[in-house]
Amino acid sequence: MAESTELKTGVVADPKKPAEKEPIFGKKERILLRDPLLDNNPITIQVLGVCSALAVTSLVYPSLVMAVAVIFVTAFSSLFTSLMRNIIPKPVRLIVQLVIIATLVTLVNEALKVLAFPVYKQLSVYIGLIITNCIVMGRLEAFSMANKPWRSFLDGVGNGAGYGLILVLVGIVRELFGKGSLFAGSPIAMNIIGPSNDTTQYWINTAADSGIGTYFSWYANNNLMVLPAAAMFVIAVFIWIQRSYNTKLVDAS
Repeated sequence: MAESTELKTGVVADPKKPAEKEPIFGKKERILLRDPLLDNNPITIQVLGVCSALAVTSLVYPSLVMAVAVIFVTAFSSLFTSLMRNIIPKPVRLIVQLVIIATLVTLVNEALKVLAFPVYKQLSVYIGLIITNCIVMGRLEAFSMANKPWRSFLDGVGNGAGYGLILVLVGIVRELFGKGSLFAGSPIAMNIIGPSNDTTQYWINTAADSGIGTYFSWYANNNLMVLPAAAMFVIAVFIWIQRSYNTKLVDAS
């Protein structure tokens, strides 16, 4: 059979020739990074991790910090789980996964204490809850336990980024319309719209007697936006927009 195949193709296989390596960023790898951002987003499509999205998105800066923390945990927990997948006994695999996640979350928690203590005080409880975040556990069980380390790492990065993208977008909407600012509490805090006074200056001064601010004298911050319930409405609008744009996602969940 082997001889007949060689005669048909005219090519003799070289047993010493190494097998072709899979590309680092081939089509499959790009899909792992791209799909969770849009067509398979953990929040808007899979409807996972919604609780923390409701709680931490009143401001953009904490939302961004939370997003980075989740990306770090999902990426490296997926990597380490994949590296150990062949030696983890199946009866205790969930316990091992929890230990890996808890270790990474502890590192994030301690790093935030040192690097950004004000944000740590805002997020301390929710950082700890990353351990039980169903996005992290779901990717370990559904993907990392059955795939190679590099692809598992990319899958973790993609799903963490998809989760973080929605957090930051919700944070932008809530902070802008609820407080008239963006990135409050960070080194790049921006006061966008509101009545300027001796202590706070806004780009669009709604109390101005002249200039562009006079066109927005009617504007007032929506206090509903600072409440957790507002995040539910904003996420619902994102889901509606996404599924209106791509009708194939209507019954995806």
